[in-house]
Amino acid sequence: MVATDAGSHRPGPLSGVKVLEVGGIGPGPFAAMMLSDLGADVVRVDRPAEDLRPTHAVLLRGRRSVVADLKSEDGLAVLFGLLDEADILIEGFRPGVAERLGFGPQVALSRNPRLVYGRMTGWGQEGPYAALAGHDITYLAVAGVLDAFAGADGRPVPPLNLLGDFGGGGMMLALGVVAALWHARESGAGQVVDAAIVDGLAAMTAMHQSMLGSGLWSAPRGANLFDGGAPFYRCYRTADDRWLAVGAIEPVFYARFVAGLGLGSAELGDVESAQHDPAQWPRLAELFAERVAARPLADWVATFAELDACVAPVLTLAEARVDPHLAARGVYAAVPGARGLVQPAAAPRFSATPTTAGAPATDAAPHTDAVGRERGLTR
Repeated sequence: MVATDAGSHRPGPLSGVKVLEVGGIGPGPFAAMMLSDLGADVVRVDRPAEDLRPTHAVLLRGRRSVVADLKSEDGLAVLFGLLDEADILIEGFRPGVAERLGFGPQVALSRNPRLVYGRMTGWGQEGPYAALAGHDITYLAVAGVLDAFAGADGRPVPPLNLLGDFGGGGMMLALGVVAALWHARESGAGQVVDAAIVDGLAAMTAMHQSMLGSGLWSAPRGANLFDGGAPFYRCYRTADDRWLAVGAIEPVFYARFVAGLGLGSAELGDVESAQHDPAQWPRLAELFAERVAARPLADWVATFAELDACVAPVLTLAEARVDPHLAARGVYAAVPGARGLVQPAAAPRFSATPTTAGAPATDAAPHTDAVGRERGLTR
C-alpha cells in the first residue's frame, strides 16, 4: 500500500467526483475518508484555529482542508464557492444547525440542484430523540445492539466505537451518498441523504431480527449462537492468558475443532448431535475451556494451522499489523516520515480502478490558499 498526497486528481472509481466535507468528528470524516480512498476529491472546511487531533490523522487522510468561519459572510462565501461545484456535501451537525448557519438543504439545492446533501447524525433528522446529544454507545444501546455484548459480570461492553460510528454511521453514509450520486447523474436531480446511526445499526441486525422472530434468539444474554452462548462460537483463554477465537459453526469445522482439542465420542458422545443441543452447551463449553487453558496460544495456533477449523488467535491492534496474511496483502503500512504511524489500506480493492490511501493529515487546514486559487474563491 502506498500513501498518496491529497489532491484533486486521485485514482479510483470515484476519480473526478468533488466532495465537500463540513467539519465534524467520527462517522462523517470516516465517510469522507472512504470517498477519498475511492478516488474522490474531498475538500474539508474547518473552523479557524481548529487544531488537528492526533487521533484523527489517519481518519482525515487523503483530502485537502481550508479554513472558513461559517458564522461570517466571508466564511459562507468560501463555503458556497465550494458547494456550487460539489457533487456531494457531507455535514454532521445536529438537526437544524446547518439551516441556522445558512447552508441547509433548501439553500444548498437551490444553488446546486444536482447536489447530494449527506447528513450524518446519531438519531436522524426527525423523531423524538432527534435533538438529543449522543455517542456510539448510546446509539448501540437504543438500537438493541449493546445488550448482546456482555462481559463476565453481565455488564454490556461496547465493541469500541466500530459498529455505531463507523459501521452503522460512516459506511452507511458513504453508501447512501454514492447511491444518490448515481441517481443525480442519471436524473440531474440531487437529494438529501439522512444517515442516522440508529437506522444503520438496525439495518445491520437484519439476520438477528429474523432469528428473534423465528424463535432462534432467546432473551437471556449469552444463550444464543452468536453471543457466546454456543461453545463452538466463542473465545477461550489459553495457558499464557491469551485468547483463542473459535467459529466452528458448520459440522465439518466443528469436527476438526474438537479433533484438534484431542476430543472424540468418548468425551462428547455423538459429536454432531451434541453440537446442536443447547442443553449440552454448558458442559461442552467447560470441557473446551479446560482443554484450551492447558496450552499456550502459540501451541494452539500451530495445532490448528493445518486443520482449517475456523479457529484463530485473538490479536491486538499492534499484532494485527504484522500478521503474515495481512502483511502479504498490504493491509497495513507505515507512513513515510511519520514515526510510529501506521494506517490501513483503502478497501475494498478494484481490478480496473485501483485505489490508494491518502497521506494522513498533518496540520489543520493547510490548503486554504491553494484550494482558493484553484477554485477561484474570494475570502
